[in-house]
Amino acid sequence: MSSQSVTSGRAKAAGPSVGEVLERFELQKAWLVDPVSGREGTGEIVVTDGILESVVWLEGEEAKGVDDKGVIVAPGFFDLHAHFREPGFEDAETVATGSAAAAHGGYTTVALMPNTSPTLDEPGVLERIRSAARAGGSPVEVLAFGAVSAGRAGEQLSAMGELADAGVIGYSDDGAPVRSPKLLRSALLYAGMLGLPVVDHAEDLELTAAAEANEGYVASVLGLAGWPAAAEVNAVSRDLAVLADARRDEPHARLHLTHLSTAASLDLVRRAKAVGLPVTCDVTPHHLALTDEWIAGARRWSWEALSAEGSSRDPWADGALTAWPYNTSLRVNPPLRTPVDAAACLAALLDGTASAVATDHAPHTVVDKKVEFGAASNGISGIETALGLLLALVDAGRLPLARAIAALTTGPASILAAWPAVAATPAARKRGLTEGAAADLVVFDRADRWAVTEESLRSRGKNSPLIGRELSGRVLLTIAGGRLAYEDPEVGDG
Repeated sequence: MSSQSVTSGRAKAAGPSVGEVLERFELQKAWLVDPVSGREGTGEIVVTDGILESVVWLEGEEAKGVDDKGVIVAPGFFDLHAHFREPGFEDAETVATGSAAAAHGGYTTVALMPNTSPTLDEPGVLERIRSAARAGGSPVEVLAFGAVSAGRAGEQLSAMGELADAGVIGYSDDGAPVRSPKLLRSALLYAGMLGLPVVDHAEDLELTAAAEANEGYVASVLGLAGWPAAAEVNAVSRDLAVLADARRDEPHARLHLTHLSTAASLDLVRRAKAVGLPVTCDVTPHHLALTDEWIAGARRWSWEALSAEGSSRDPWADGALTAWPYNTSLRVNPPLRTPVDAAACLAALLDGTASAVATDHAPHTVVDKKVEFGAASNGISGIETALGLLLALVDAGRLPLARAIAALTTGPASILAAWPAVAATPAARKRGLTEGAAADLVVFDRADRWAVTEESLRSRGKNSPLIGRELSGRVLLTIAGGRLAYEDPEVGDG
């Protein structure tokens, strides 16, 4: 624990179980971050019967002794891209375990991708997910994207109108790109008429067949098949061209590009936004903080792997390798890139090219990961470690705390608010410290480090390259819609 205390909140918070309304919670002299007002500083909050009753900002003598290095209060986080695996792959994750992991990471709203089994391509599957969320009892809000194509097969459109009526927040074939430009154009037209976006996983499959790791020096030394940056760049170029064309017939067509990872693709989005094309994108915590040299055994952050000139330092030359190579938890899609690409992801976040950080939480079973590197399933179980990775950037002076919080809150909410069919939903609006609203908050201690272990992760997926490492920013309390979503055991024992 830091010197700043949540003692006043401990006694008040203890008692309710997960899912129950928080009757009373008071927190005195913490550091508040409100990305809606753009304000941060010392303050106090009071939650009564699940409502954020009072937010008081302290100044002068009252504010002394408190800074942004200790206990912090922020709006609950919003993950635009996660996989809870249910239905079909419950051995890797369920809606209940995924929601518990989300709350442990500070998330109060999560949008799920449709690559389930059966595919979320018709309303019945969406209802199964909602039923699982209700049965689980967590107050974490679970949203979902419907599939672009039937069965995600890339041949014909899904029942997009029926899915919209059922309440999906958009369409994606994530796990794979929308297969053809023709299908993508049709999807953009229909989705635009419905007031929803298409979310694409940008990958040229012809260039990534049998690929294992980012094409370059590390892959060559390790003998892994190269995954070229051009695969993402080509796909982004295609998507932007199709979007520009579709806009002539449907002015409401919108595109979101998820988990972009290369400097060149992010620059394409930057230029497209500059000329007014309605495109948004996100980056992941692992593409910000990790690089392909982790596959070789390095364990330094991406910014530590840059030379003074801004180029990548050789991990074999300067003794950065401290772990065994070929850790399959590092096999992801898109792959971990170079330190230069990671720096480009950060630059895109800082200048607004990337509106949000989305985790791409992808839990897998041991069977799917304990194999040869190239045969392992793609994905990192990352919803519980996202805050810690962003705080590592903050601690290094690379990312302002307020911008990190915005990327987890107002950033994803603003993307949702740009989609007419869901602009009025609570998820698109509830991202500030707003008096009189249902409390949607996370309280974390930036000075308190926690160990990432298989036991400490609430997700069924233990496929994290951060296992065995300590991260700052221990989440103490997560309140979703006025109800208790997560409480650190030490807080509850207060």
